[in-house]
Amino acid sequence: MTKWERVIAAISHQQPDKVPWNIELTDPARVKVAERYGYENLKDPLAFDEWVGNHMRVVMPWSAGFHALEEEVKPGFWRDRFGIIWDTRGLYGEGEWGRPVNCVLPEPNLDNYTLPNPPGPEDFAHYPRFIEENQGHFLIGVVGHLFEPAWALRGMENFLVDMAVNPGFVDDLMDYLMNYHLAVIDQVVQYDIDACHFGDDWGWQQGLLMGPVHWRRYIKPRMAEMFARIKEAGKFVFLHSDGDVSGVFEDLIEIGLDVYNPFQPEIMDVHKMKMKYGDRLCFWGGISIQSLLPFASPEEVRENVGRMIEEVGAGGGYILGQAHPSGVLADTPVENILALIEVVHSQ
Repeated sequence: MTKWERVIAAISHQQPDKVPWNIELTDPARVKVAERYGYENLKDPLAFDEWVGNHMRVVMPWSAGFHALEEEVKPGFWRDRFGIIWDTRGLYGEGEWGRPVNCVLPEPNLDNYTLPNPPGPEDFAHYPRFIEENQGHFLIGVVGHLFEPAWALRGMENFLVDMAVNPGFVDDLMDYLMNYHLAVIDQVVQYDIDACHFGDDWGWQQGLLMGPVHWRRYIKPRMAEMFARIKEAGKFVFLHSDGDVSGVFEDLIEIGLDVYNPFQPEIMDVHKMKMKYGDRLCFWGGISIQSLLPFASPEEVRENVGRMIEEVGAGGGYILGQAHPSGVLADTPVENILALIEVVHSQ
C-alpha cells in the first residue's frame, strides 16, 4: 500500500498493511538525531520527514490570522492580525507559541474592536505547488481555531466567566470566529487536499475547561457547521485538542469528526478508547512524550510502540505518532527516538 492508501484505510477503519505513522521532533531533538547519525541534512524538517517516512503533510495559509504574526513589538513578542500579542519564547524554543500577554477586549463587547478580514486567495497561492511536491502523501490543510482566539482576545478567566454571565457577547464573538473560519474552509477545500485540520485546546488533564454544558452550548453547534462545510466538499475532518476531551467524543462523532489527536496516554486509556470508539473515530498520536520517551529504556519504548501497533492499530482507526503535535522534546534520549523509529520501520 502507498502512504496515502494506508492513511485512508486507517481513517476508514480498515486494516492497512502497516499502521501509518507521522513522527515529529522539536528542532533540538532533531539536531540530536542528526548529530548521532552524522547527517547534517536531518536538521532540516523536510529532510527528516522524508528519512522517517512520514505519511502525512500539512499546509496552511500564509496569513490565516490564527497565530499569524504581523509585527514584532519587542524581542520575542509578536502581534497577530487579531491584535493579540504573543510571547513566542515558548517551551519548545524561540518562535514557538507561548501565551498571550495583552487583553484586546477588556469589556464583554465588540463596540470598539475592528475585526480583521479572513485571508484572501493570495494567501493560498502556494497550495498548488505544495500539492504537486507532496504527491503520494495524505495532505492536510489547516483551518484554525474557534475557542482559542476567543479566550486569547478576552483573557481566559474573563471568557470562561462570560460563558456563564454574558452569553450574548460570547455568541457574537464565536459567530464572528466561525464565519471567519468558514471563509478559510471555502478557500482550502478548493484544492486537492484530503482533510481539513482544526486545533482548539478545550481540555486540561481532568476534563473540559468550560465543562460539557458550555461546550455543547457554544462550541458544538459552531464546530458542527464548520465540519458540515468540509464534509460537503468531500474532505475528512481532523481535530487536535489537548487535555481530556473524551467526555465529548460521542458529540464529536455525531457532528462528523474523523480523526482526533493527540491521544495522550497520561490522561486517557488509549487501549480502552480504541475499543470503545475505534470503529467510529480514528486516533492519531498515542506515544507518550511526557513519560515514556523521556524516561523509559529503549527496550521499553520498543515494547510500548509494538503493542500500540498490534493492539490499537488492529482493524484500522489509528495513525501512530507522538502524543503532542509540537514534537518529541529535546530531553528525550536519542536512543529512545531511534527505538521508536526502528519499530515503525520494522512493520
